[in-house]
Amino acid sequence: MNYFMMGGPLFMSILTLILILLIGAAILKKEVKEIGLLALAFGFLGQLIGLMGAFEGIEAMGGVSQSVLAGGLKVSSITSIYGMLIYSIGLIIQVIRRFMK
Repeated sequence: MNYFMMGGPLFMSILTLILILLIGAAILKKEVKEIGLLALAFGFLGQLIGLMGAFEGIEAMGGVSQSVLAGGLKVSSITSIYGMLIYSIGLIIQVIRRFMK
């Protein structure tokens, strides 16, 4: 739950809804690859928007310490990692389906 809030409630909520959609599509035997790609795209979009906000803050302050910058980069990566995880789940489901045919 801590990572959920750190990653930003907006994008983490959207990614969680995409994960639920992916699981529902898998249960209904629908295509899951495109849903996984959507999660991947939203994950990177969330990271880029977070980085833009951080860079604007750094520019306004005139500079920050390396530890603060590293912490910000770590936090901005949470949405990308979550999106990649959802995409990986979609790929695993797709591979399992191919082997079951």
